[in-house]
Amino acid sequence: MASNFYKLQPSDSLKHKTQIEIDGKKYPLDIWVERRRDIRFSIARKSINLRVPYGIDQKQLNEQIEHTVQWVKNIFSEKPHLMERFQIKSYADGDVIQVGKRSYTLHISHINKTNHSAKIIGQDIYLKLSANTTSDNHHKATKKLISRLVAHDFLPEIARRVDEFNDQYFKEEINKISIKYNLSNWGSCSSKRNLNFSSRLLFAPDDVINYVIIHELAHLKEANHSPKFWAVVAGIMPDYKEKEAWLKLHGKELDF
Repeated sequence: MASNFYKLQPSDSLKHKTQIEIDGKKYPLDIWVERRRDIRFSIARKSINLRVPYGIDQKQLNEQIEHTVQWVKNIFSEKPHLMERFQIKSYADGDVIQVGKRSYTLHISHINKTNHSAKIIGQDIYLKLSANTTSDNHHKATKKLISRLVAHDFLPEIARRVDEFNDQYFKEEINKISIKYNLSNWGSCSSKRNLNFSSRLLFAPDDVINYVIIHELAHLKEANHSPKFWAVVAGIMPDYKEKEAWLKLHGKELDF
């Protein structure tokens, strides 16, 4: 699996992707060979990480992989919710997808073409997936297409709520409002006065969505997270900390 790791020179860098099995389930493992003296295990959003020093041989590496498996087992036992981030949603023809108060029926067909395509008609999502690709590619394409279509469907509603909060509390100029799939944040406000929201946010309760909208609108007045910024947010939504706490607790569950 990694028999040539010990041949690396100190100037090299290598990331090796593999899998480990825990209680009959496979989890992605990224092995990093680095300029370091210690060995470190960690759990990231999409993988389990094992960081080892240059010069490690195959026997030592195998031992560390075994240690990683035991370490992850212990972590999962203490914090079982961490396992959820590695669970991949699967989609099948006829599935009903619930996003907020809206439900969509999924219609999937496979075509003899190289590209995927999709469209939404009412509450029906039609996906045409290329038959000439892998199941992993199918999953990534399905997730991307569904996210894009749902974002487009929700955009008028989110834009309306943004405009209502802006008219009532801020009266600031907004250049553009968009919804895109994003893992790094729930929303952002650019220097060009563009407000962007993650399509993952659409799975959240209305009051949490409203908090993120108010948060980003407040950045039109205060570009940082200074006490003055938080005073603006609190003046409109005094219980905003409860919404932040909800996102921290449930945020990893919000995804396509």
